Amino acid sequence: MAFAVGKPAPQFDVDAVVDGDFRRLDLDDFKGKWLVLLFYPLDFTFVCPTELCAFSDRIGEIRALDCEVCGVSVDSHFTHLAWTRQPRVDGGVRGIAYPLLADLKRDMCQRYGVLTEQGVALRGLFVIDPDGVVQHATINNLSVGRSVDETIRVLQACQFVRANGEVCPADWRPGDDTITPNTNDALTYFARQHAEHAAA
Repeated sequence: MAFAVGKPAPQFDVDAVVDGDFRRLDLDDFKGKWLVLLFYPLDFTFVCPTELCAFSDRIGEIRALDCEVCGVSVDSHFTHLAWTRQPRVDGGVRGIAYPLLADLKRDMCQRYGVLTEQGVALRGLFVIDPDGVVQHATINNLSVGRSVDETIRVLQACQFVRANGEVCPADWRPGDDTITPNTNDALTYFARQHAEHAAA
């Protein structure tokens, strides 16, 4: 894999469809913001429109967290444009509220470690921080879609850690307890959690 969590995200500079028009986009266009990259196999397929539309329908929640989203596949920007004009009832993504990046040369998929032997992308999801560092990565096989809820949860956890220096335990959500990463405070957290579970 050409990237690692905690390391700078691989650069990209590709054609994209943005609001029904063609543009070039690169990683620096998102500097100073959080970014979720959604790699997916192909336009005009089956699971892909369910994922892309699900993220688009909740883009307001994601942008409220100072985060942008981009979809990425090996299709051309012309194919992306055609797909964005196809109604959802016909398997299209009409009205999608974020850019679709065209990795026709497959360089981006290769750099992010999601390119299959068949030449399409696995369902890779990458959370990149405002400094361009990968903070989270998950990769699903082709047949399994991703969760918007979990993506938002992970994004909020990454943002909390960046802002506060504390660490987030399993299933953390905003408002839950966190752990100050030293042995004494961690023991206090563990004792409190296990006392609550014992009482329940």
